[in-house]
Amino acid sequence: MDTERTRAALAIRKGQGAQLGNRTNLAAAQATGSARTAAAALRFAQNTTPLIEQVRASGVTSLRGIASILNARGVRTARGGKWAAMQVGAVLRRMEVDC
Repeated sequence: MDTERTRAALAIRKGQGAQLGNRTNLAAAQATGSARTAAAALRFAQNTTPLIEQVRASGVTSLRGIASILNARGVRTARGGKWAAMQVGAVLRRMEVDC
């Protein structure tokens, strides 16, 4: 019932020429969100790189091997999951670009 009334009211407003939704700041909101995501990724990479370098110093140089050791140590990814070779590579690439 409420859904039908809402849809009907919005249809009337739209018929009157009203602009529905907030499109005025979409680009700015997307840019802000992207910047925050990139900043969080950089912080995570900065915190994780010393651990990866420590594993490399121990003689393990393959991305798969590093991921395996990080998982064995209980280190979680940025999203709380287990490491894979691609994620290790992404962290290392991020630090090459941003440092």
